[in-house]
Amino acid sequence: MPIWLQLQYENIMKAWHPPSGVKFLAGVDEVGRGPLAGDVVTAAVILPADHGIEGLADSKALSARQRENLYKDIIGRATCWYVARSSVAEIDRFNILQATLMAMRRAVMGLSQQPDFVAVDGNRLPQWEYRGEAVVKGDGRVEVISAASIIAKVVRDAEMKAFEQTYPGYGFAKNKGYGTAQHLEALARKGATPIHRRTFAPVREQLELTQSGLFD
Repeated sequence: MPIWLQLQYENIMKAWHPPSGVKFLAGVDEVGRGPLAGDVVTAAVILPADHGIEGLADSKALSARQRENLYKDIIGRATCWYVARSSVAEIDRFNILQATLMAMRRAVMGLSQQPDFVAVDGNRLPQWEYRGEAVVKGDGRVEVISAASIIAKVVRDAEMKAFEQTYPGYGFAKNKGYGTAQHLEALARKGATPIHRRTFAPVREQLELTQSGLFD
């Protein structure tokens, strides 16, 4: 690895700390930017300093059982937490980035205890009145962001599993809406469902094929 790249990586991964004097630090993360189907879900969490929750990490690095166990600990010990979302219709109307930022703002605004600083996973902050910082790879570096990522992941995964019953054959329980081979094959064979994102290329292309076939 080139020395400049190594230094950049080390700088990104160094420990992160909020500004001094912060009493209520909220962490925010999202799940579901990449899938072809389903809402994008966000969570905001404030943890007490003595929360005692062990094993907090990026939700993607944990097993489903680990996430579910940690989810129970987080909601039981958090000062407060809130789950928000942007719908498929909002994703298609505003684009996935703007919809994600909207959902993050909703999550923080929904907290029963409003924070005096917000740490957001990623490299961009929503437009809001809160003091905050975007933390690259924050879901693996900042405990409150890890907690938010776990809550959002558990909630969205459960929703997609439920959609498997409503829209069988797409593999939503397993793929969570991502464009796997099974999902794409079902999309081509069965068409788009109401929870598919119509502006995402594979869905849009399938809809265009369907529409062109109607007029041939």
